[in-house]
Amino acid sequence: MTGPIDAVVAIHNAFRRDMSLIDAAALDSARGKPGLAATVERFHFFNEVLAWHAHGEELAIFPALEDVAPDVAEAYEMDHRGLDAAFDALSNAVTAHDAIQTARATAAFKFHLDIHLAKEDAHLYRLIKERISVPDQGVAVGVMSSTVPPDRFPELVAWMFPLMGNDDRENMTRIWRQVMPADAFAGATQLVEKAIGDDYAELARRIPELAGAR
Repeated sequence: MTGPIDAVVAIHNAFRRDMSLIDAAALDSARGKPGLAATVERFHFFNEVLAWHAHGEELAIFPALEDVAPDVAEAYEMDHRGLDAAFDALSNAVTAHDAIQTARATAAFKFHLDIHLAKEDAHLYRLIKERISVPDQGVAVGVMSSTVPPDRFPELVAWMFPLMGNDDRENMTRIWRQVMPADAFAGATQLVEKAIGDDYAELARRIPELAGAR
């Protein structure tokens, strides 16, 4: 059964997929392939989404965890600050127009992010699932979602859904259906259809209720 934390896991998978693409593009650029400017622009939006996500965790998930597993979240907040520093290093390399240093900084960012997300999935969110009620999980995830500026939501959907596999798309959509008003959900599904094109047919097959959401 789909639960609130499945939305977080789905976003984590989107981060992993996009960071792999960004890292590969930065490496290609260091080897002489053009396109670094587009890669940098992609990474800036990626980091915006990551900042919204991290702020949401610090605002809602970490305090909830503190009540049931004291002192655990502190290490994860340190990871967030480490990612901030890694982004600064990458920005400095880009400003210097140094393709080699940009590729090195991107690889370092990916390494740090992959370990951080793996720890959260295996440890932090396992504790959330085991020790916090599903309704309270839903409240926390709702607070996390509120950190995305409403006018940027279409950009988020356009970034996120093409990076997801079918299972994550289904889980995210089912969670939205549970928590969104009907008109908001209808708008969200239109954005999803625009983002994934022909792949929307598979999502509609998995969630027949989508036929009545338009």
